[in-house]
Amino acid sequence: MSNSTGDKPSTPLHSVSVAGAVIREDGRMLVIKRRDNGNWEPPGGVLELDETPEEGVVREVLEETGIRVEVEQLTGVYKNMARGIVALVFRCKPCGGTERATSEATTVEWLMPDEVEKHMVEVYSVRLLDALTSGTPHIRAHNGVRLSPAR
Repeated sequence: MSNSTGDKPSTPLHSVSVAGAVIREDGRMLVIKRRDNGNWEPPGGVLELDETPEEGVVREVLEETGIRVEVEQLTGVYKNMARGIVALVFRCKPCGGTERATSEATTVEWLMPDEVEKHMVEVYSVRLLDALTSGTPHIRAHNGVRLSPAR
């Protein structure tokens, strides 16, 4: 199949993002209140072309929160079906730094799991709550607000 110019086959374009489910020993989870839209989310962002997913999540968490992390394991893959964004979420443990507001986050807080559900919309809270279980990574699709029913 060709695109409208006939140059090369058309391929669906996706964006890949990474996020950290950073969990302290006391069970609190690192969250940010985004400066651009006011949403509470796990820290993360677009994966750069020249970095591995693990490098990307370490960079994004540090940039957005001031916290240095060690990546433990992939806990979920989440696709925004409406926007073509695939998010890889990694459970991480903090290993230094101090939480602070940044150019991307007006607030950085450590929340307990029950607080995560109260502060965040479902598509973001599930990413943190999924990270509390070990084993096979969760694979979920959503429309940007709500999870899609399992197929």
